[in-house]
Amino acid sequence: MKQSRNTIARKEITRLIHESGIALSHAELQVLLDGLCDRVTTYRVLERLMDEGVIHKVVDIDGTLKYAECHTCTTEIHHHDHLHFSCEQCKTVTCVEDVEPKIKLPVNYKVHKINLTVSGICPNCQ
Repeated sequence: MKQSRNTIARKEITRLIHESGIALSHAELQVLLDGLCDRVTTYRVLERLMDEGVIHKVVDIDGTLKYAECHTCTTEIHHHDHLHFSCEQCKTVTCVEDVEPKIKLPVNYKVHKINLTVSGICPNCQ
C-alpha cells in the first residue's frame, strides 16, 4: 500500500475523531474543520483512514453514516464486530467494544461484517 501523506487535513480529521470519543458524520467534521478543507478532500481523507485501519464506518439509528476511531485494527485486519450505541437525545454514536455480539447462523452462511446499533439514552443524557 502506498504511504499516506500526513497532510494538515489528515492530521486534523484524525485528531477530531480521536478527541471526540464518539462517531462523527462528514457534516459534523466539516463544521469542526471550519473551512480547513473542502468536502471532497474530507471524503478522500476519511476513505484513506478507513483503508489504513485508523477509522471505521458506523450507521446510526437514523441511517446517518458516521466515522469512529479504530482501536485494534490494522491495514490488513479490520475488526468491528462490536456494539454501537446511538443516543436518541444527543444523537451521539459510541462504540461499545466490551460487548461483542454472538450471532449463530445456519451452516451455509458466512459472516463478513456485523453492523449492530442499539438506540436509547446515553449516560450523559440521563
